Amino acid sequence: MATTVMDDVESGEARKSVRTGTGGGRAFSLLLVITGALGLLAAWVITIDKNKILEAKAEGKTFTPGCSLNPIVSCGNIMESDQAQAFGFPNPMLGLVAYGIVICVGMSLLAGARFPRWYWLTFNAGTLFGVAFCTWLQYQSLYVIGSLCLWCCLAWVVTIVMFCYVTGYNIKHGYLPAPEGLKRGLLEFHWVVPVLWVGIIGMMVLTRWWDFWTGAQG
Repeated sequence: MATTVMDDVESGEARKSVRTGTGGGRAFSLLLVITGALGLLAAWVITIDKNKILEAKAEGKTFTPGCSLNPIVSCGNIMESDQAQAFGFPNPMLGLVAYGIVICVGMSLLAGARFPRWYWLTFNAGTLFGVAFCTWLQYQSLYVIGSLCLWCCLAWVVTIVMFCYVTGYNIKHGYLPAPEGLKRGLLEFHWVVPVLWVGIIGMMVLTRWWDFWTGAQG
C-alpha cells in the first residue's frame, strides 16, 4: 500500500507513550521539508526585494520588484505598506526563521527522530500562529492595501498546508483530543481541508477584483 502524508514509518506504534515520542513517515516528513523550503524561498525573495526598495529610496530612485505585474498584483505596494512590518521589522525576517525551523523538523524526521507530545504541541502552536498571522495579512492585502504579492500568496498556501497536516498528525496520535469519527475522517480525507481552505482564498481573490480579472472595469 502506498504511503500517504498521514502515515508513519512505524504505523504499528502510533500509540506509543508520550515519553517515548513519535516520529513521522517519509511523506509527512517530505511535506514539511518542501513546504518549509517554499516558504523560505518566498521569505528570501521578499527580503531581497525589500532591501532593494530601501536602497533605491536612499539613492532617490525607484525599484519595482519583478513580481509587480499590474495594479493588482503589485508586490511593491505590499512591501512598502505598514502591515509589511507588523512587529517593527520586516515580516519576511520572521519567515526566514520560522520556515527554517520547519525544514529542520522535517529533515530530523527523515533521519529517524522521534519527538515527545510537548514538542509536537509546541510545533502545532507555532503553525497556528503562522496561519493566524497569514489570515490577518490576507485580509489586509485584499481589503485594506488592495494589492496582491505572489510570493506572499505562496507563503500563505504552504503555511496553511503545514498547519493542517501538523494538526492532523497530532489528532492522529492523540496529542490533540478529537472524536473517533473526526479522526477517521481526517485520516481518510486529509487533503480536503487544505484544498477547501486555499480554494476559499482563491474565490475571495477572484471576487475582490472581479471587474479587473474579467476586463469589465470602466
